Amino acid sequence: MDYRTSEAYRTLRTNVLFCGEEINAIAVTSCTPGEGKSEVSFRLAESLAETDRKILYIDADLRRSVFSKRYQVTQEVKGLSHYLSGQEELGAVVCATNISNLHVILPGPVPPNPSELLGNEHFRQLMEKTHALYDYIIIDTPPLGSVIDAAVIAKECDGAMIVIENDAISYKMAQKVERQLERSGCRILGAVLNKVDVRAKGYYGKYYYSKYYGGVL
Repeated sequence: MDYRTSEAYRTLRTNVLFCGEEINAIAVTSCTPGEGKSEVSFRLAESLAETDRKILYIDADLRRSVFSKRYQVTQEVKGLSHYLSGQEELGAVVCATNISNLHVILPGPVPPNPSELLGNEHFRQLMEKTHALYDYIIIDTPPLGSVIDAAVIAKECDGAMIVIENDAISYKMAQKVERQLERSGCRILGAVLNKVDVRAKGYYGKYYYSKYYGGVL
């Protein structure tokens, strides 16, 4: 990760910290697949862990996990779907990483009923238990423009943010996703504009990395 990217995530981290002590569990979603929300959510979790806070990253995209493929998780690992279906306890699905203060929960095998699992009592218990153990819980959720899972997850979170790909998403689509989150009762922290081309002269008068931009608006 180069300087511009690191600086963008530090900015995003700072904005999250200024949201207040009551914001601990954050759902991260997008309008459509491919906007970079999984990368943004994990890098945010990684950046928060650098501040000596205990961080839990949950890959809650039970339908199509990008995280497992990107980080080449090949061995069988007990994951979120195991816990939500009552097959495993919390301790069996939380994995340590090589990053200090950062733990992860992988999605596990694809279940036949993702939305129902995420809306059950096990998920509410998961949030209660992890709230007591971690300073921040960052949850990567499926795109809300595709399935309702993100709104179901956001209902149990303190805040949510939307990752939006620059010049790819219409204002109407972004509004639709915002309204769906609002109906969940979750506080919307803001948006992260992603994949900004820094080569465009005068873009906001600042430098941004061509793949990532960090900021809660």
